Amino acid sequence: MERIKTGVPGLDELTQGGIPKGSTILVSGGAGTGKTILCLSYIYFGAVEFNEPGIYITLEEGAENISWNMENFGWDIGALQEQGLVNIHRIHLNPHENINMQVEQELKIIAELVKEMGAKRLVVDSTTAFGIWMEGKGLLRHTLFEFTSALKELGCTTLMVAETKNEKNVFSAAGVEEFVADGVIALYFTPPNRSIFVRKLRGTNHSKSIHPIDITSEGLIIRAKDEILWDAIK
Repeated sequence: MERIKTGVPGLDELTQGGIPKGSTILVSGGAGTGKTILCLSYIYFGAVEFNEPGIYITLEEGAENISWNMENFGWDIGALQEQGLVNIHRIHLNPHENINMQVEQELKIIAELVKEMGAKRLVVDSTTAFGIWMEGKGLLRHTLFEFTSALKELGCTTLMVAETKNEKNVFSAAGVEEFVADGVIALYFTPPNRSIFVRKLRGTNHSKSIHPIDITSEGLIIRAKDEILWDAIK
């Protein structure tokens, strides 16, 4: 099986060398767990270490905030954008118009951006925001399934962000995203400690343990050789 090295310090050690190419991975967790930093790292290191173009799709934060977050770690996002290696795309939904049609149109735009850039990596932040706007879990599941299937055909390896209430066994807000995804990576924050757990990853002999996370001035680091007891997660 061909794998994509994430480049995120420590993550590839937990996933048998990387995540399966073309897969869709759900990154779930509550506020402050490090979801955005992990996903930004995936895009950034893909560009600088592997020369793989990436797109960060945001439904909540503006492109300026995303860029500022990356620059805060000393990452030259401007240069990567000029080289066509990174694109930040903000989705705007109008609550006074048909949301379902807007979402379908935005997904088509994203697919076109992937084709134009030759993007190999994609982040969607977040599926929770999609779920708030869409009518019913069934429609959300169908839309995400169609979208992820289209991305696989384009050869794009995707991380989808899901907001949770920081509960150990809850991996999405709508309760459907984990069934669409090929893998689930859960992040936890039990102050003052952050941790990561690879809940599932198809075709991979991944780590079954919980590992600590450090967020430093240079970004997110997973201490793959260290472990945390499940009972320590609250």
